[in-house]
Amino acid sequence: MSSRNFKTFFDCGSSKIRAGTFNRNDKSKAFYVESEFFIEQSNLESKIQQIITSFEQDINEYINSINLMIDSPKMLSVGISLSKKLDGSKLKETNIQFLVQEAKQLILNYYVNFNIAHIIINNYKIDGNDYSYLPDDIKCNFISLDIIFICLPTDLVLYFKSVFSKSNIVIDQIICSSYAKSNNYKDHLNLREHVSFIDVGFSRTSIISYSNDMIISLDVLPIGGNHITKDISQILEIDLERSEQIKRNFDQNFKPSNDDDISMEKLQKIIFARTEEILELCVKSIVSNSYSAAKFKMVLTGEGSKILDNQYKDKISFSNDIDFLEETLEDICQSGFKFITGPNKKEVVLVPKKYAKQGFFERFFHFFR
Repeated sequence: MSSRNFKTFFDCGSSKIRAGTFNRNDKSKAFYVESEFFIEQSNLESKIQQIITSFEQDINEYINSINLMIDSPKMLSVGISLSKKLDGSKLKETNIQFLVQEAKQLILNYYVNFNIAHIIINNYKIDGNDYSYLPDDIKCNFISLDIIFICLPTDLVLYFKSVFSKSNIVIDQIICSSYAKSNNYKDHLNLREHVSFIDVGFSRTSIISYSNDMIISLDVLPIGGNHITKDISQILEIDLERSEQIKRNFDQNFKPSNDDDISMEKLQKIIFARTEEILELCVKSIVSNSYSAAKFKMVLTGEGSKILDNQYKDKISFSNDIDFLEETLEDICQSGFKFITGPNKKEVVLVPKKYAKQGFFERFFHFFR
């Protein structure tokens, strides 16, 4: 029996896998699994198979498809604006589809090593007037679209497709994990002013900025929690495994063992120095990508941010307004589920090729959720 009654999500990070499967007809029926921490990517396939086996036992169904949530230090966002003259005719969805498809083709031509994960229409400019959403029944002479494409490296996408195919599982949709999570948290916390979500991962830090409910930018820094581990290892002259253990226990009132020549004060200096550097780099990114960055809130998320937590944030030298959001396994998986099943009028939904039996433009995407 195939997984017709459940929708499954895998959030595959560089050091941990989180997964959730949701009953399509009863959202209260959901199962969650989280892997142990790992560094070697060779462990990823076996951990994925263990989670699949666990889910199939829980739901009494075979899982033959999943939705994949991933990030990458190499992922990027590209903004593009395109326009079209309509000479006073009624604006139709096919006009928008034409412009989106033209923009998509430009991205595919210039970024040949990337896979488009998200297409977001940020703004419609119709005869000089800006609209957040496409207005109904309007005539115009000129329209332009501001579109953001979020792209992931093609080799990463192919790698995960290969991994899941070994378990006879296809990937229905690929989602940028940090984008889906920030979108969910923004709505849940009802944040409408300028806010930036800083997702600190193992080997990268994602910065997703919003203003008035509109995404401004997505930027990625090739630096994350693993760099803090390397700092501890180098300065304290201990191996990486022990350094990682010390870092991960730092927010739990860490006490060095008798074998460690480590003072809490020295450890704090190492961790906070690298954390301050990451946050300052994030601020530079936010300011360079923002239209009005005089004042903004920063929300810190991700596995790599847990060493800071709210009990230590006042000890770092950082002037901006910053909050720590403690994510749960359920929060992360539900972000993917809500992103796909909930309303998202700004997102153009890509359609897998196996379902493509509509007209020319519809073969590339359904218009809006």
